[in-house]
Amino acid sequence: MDSAPAPVHGCLELDRQRHRRPEGRDRYTISEVVAYAGLSAHTLRWYERIGLMPHVDRSHTGQRRYTDRDLDWLDLVGRLRLTGMPVADMVRYAELVRQGDHTFAERERLLSEHRENVRKRIAELRSTLDVLDYKIDIYSDARRRASERV
Repeated sequence: MDSAPAPVHGCLELDRQRHRRPEGRDRYTISEVVAYAGLSAHTLRWYERIGLMPHVDRSHTGQRRYTDRDLDWLDLVGRLRLTGMPVADMVRYAELVRQGDHTFAERERLLSEHRENVRKRIAELRSTLDVLDYKIDIYSDARRRASERV
């Protein structure tokens, strides 16, 4: 893998507030990344195998050494997972990033299509929330009326 994906500064501040990285460091063991990202070591190794993670450096003893850039990438992957992006699309996006700047249009198209899917899901969830609120109000009113009769 030629180059690591660029950090995604716009969406990282919340993650950085939630999970603090050790100050003044830019090399992390797999166990430190597990604690930071909330992923298992197995998942991190799987991400590497399927091409979702860029090349991870290794120490002279062969241990993985993650960088801040790797953690930034994992932050983005976590957000994409949270939105329900299929793994195949995330891997495709990672491939496009590694291919360079000439893939900007395709990356934009992939993310725009996914954004539209996320917007549809949000609308569905809002509608479902309205139904839940309606039902909860019915039960709350019924309990109130029942307690007034007592």
